[in-house]
Amino acid sequence: MNQLFRCRSVLAGFCILFFAWPAFADPLPSWNDDEAKTRIITFVEGVTDPNGSGFVPVAERIAVFDNDGTLWAEQPLYFQVIYSLDAVRAAAAADPNYANTPALKAAVDGDMAALMADHAKGLFEVLDVTNAGITVEAYMADVRAWLDSARHPKTGKPYDSMVYQPMLELLRYLRDEGFQTYIVSGGGVHFIRAFGEQRYGIPPQQTIGSMAKQRYEVVDGVPQQIKEGGIFFVDDKAGKPVAIDRHIGRRPIFAGGNSDGDLEMLQWTTAGEGPRFALIVHHDDAAREWAYDRNSDIGRLDKAMDMAPEEGWLLVSMKKDWAKVFPWQ
Repeated sequence: MNQLFRCRSVLAGFCILFFAWPAFADPLPSWNDDEAKTRIITFVEGVTDPNGSGFVPVAERIAVFDNDGTLWAEQPLYFQVIYSLDAVRAAAAADPNYANTPALKAAVDGDMAALMADHAKGLFEVLDVTNAGITVEAYMADVRAWLDSARHPKTGKPYDSMVYQPMLELLRYLRDEGFQTYIVSGGGVHFIRAFGEQRYGIPPQQTIGSMAKQRYEVVDGVPQQIKEGGIFFVDDKAGKPVAIDRHIGRRPIFAGGNSDGDLEMLQWTTAGEGPRFALIVHHDDAAREWAYDRNSDIGRLDKAMDMAPEEGWLLVSMKKDWAKVFPWQ
């Protein structure tokens, strides 16, 4: 009888361990077990513990993230720029008279020096042209078709597979703990909405980005939203806190970025009362991704990197803190 009792006790112990296992599962398996991971988990546990002094109600658990260079790669050019250049080349191939301006000709020829001259005047024209005279639905469908067919020049992978596995895990972890996750990006809002929900689990209504001018009209009895081109709002630098207040209406308690374009968003987030967290993804892994910061034309990280220690922001080293970078590595 005693032996039977002991067997039942052991079996019960295994059952308890088995069914309790999810509670002990690592929420960030692609993060190395070091200070960065510990700081993130400690913060999340602190704001979600109802008996703790730092408890934050679910409604106030807002987390905001930049996209380019924070959630997915941004080299050798922002992916939306590559999409726009490809769109111009496709249009020019279909109509030889399409490239009728110096900027469009430079886009067809891949002359980035010409496009970036005079404060990137030519590049803005290209972005403007590819955002004009098309419905929002048609534009987003075109972006999805491009993502299905285009490949990154270095990795040969689809652009939307070049998302950061550790950041995907962080987004999921935060949502599992009652956070609402938002994208707050300098990229075009409709470009990101075309893939954001599928890749990040972030729905369109929680995606904030730069906006071109747009109009509503009824065409042949069908209500439509039509993109007109031209800049309506730039969601970058000081524009990010403004957009957060305008769209969300609450100051976030968690923010993630990677460049000086995110500095004001990190400032705004951590200047609030109560527990606050900000992180900066530092691209310092030339072997698995790219290494760049102060002198880069894309995703320059200079002032924000200097401010991080004094502000208490976490500087995440891709090389040291991430066990893997991309899901397919």
